[in-house]
Amino acid sequence: MNWDEIKGNWRHYKGHLKEKWGDLTDDELDRIEGKRDQLLGWVQAKYGKTRDAAEKEVREFEDGLKSVNR
Repeated sequence: MNWDEIKGNWRHYKGHLKEKWGDLTDDELDRIEGKRDQLLGWVQAKYGKTRDAAEKEVREFEDGLKSVNR
């Protein structure tokens, strides 16, 4: 799954995002608006992750959505 698909269906995937990163509020997810870099920044800030660690988690999230949509 590419990020354009996730961004285009952001409201649909918000539930999956909340499962993965439960500390992100609905308001924060609304502000992110499907922007990958914004999500990386919020994951870094909320969870005290490095950029590389946040990148890895977001990539794993993307890969996990591939199996959900099959």
